Amino acid sequence: MRKVLKSDQRPFEIKPQQESVWVCMCGLSKNQPFCDGSHKTTRDEENGKTYEYDAEGHRHEV
Repeated sequence: MRKVLKSDQRPFEIKPQQESVWVCMCGLSKNQPFCDGSHKTTRDEENGKTYEYDAEGHRHEV
């Protein structure tokens, strides 16, 4: 099981390029280091709590 400690729930944008490049900040993307939208599953996480996500993307508080 993978443990993810994150500092933000959004991806990080790298500029300037012809198109924006989004780098995963949640640690859940299957397209590392790039964002694949997996951070959307973290929207209802509570601040100050630690969570782990299993291979299927299910969240468990630790």
